[in-house]
Amino acid sequence: MDKRKVITAYRRGLISVQECAQILGVDNVKLIAMMRESKNTKRAAAHKQSVR
Repeated sequence: MDKRKVITAYRRGLISVQECAQILGVDNVKLIAMMRESKNTKRAAAHKQSVR
């Protein structure tokens, strides 16, 4: 499963943080880093589209 989809499901409240970490197979510290990375990737993609 795509990591971004799991993180999105967590952010939408569909799964708990524990379920999210379990699906991704990581601990909470690693999960927080992944969520930050996902958020930064989303911002960069939005910025890239607006520049076009």
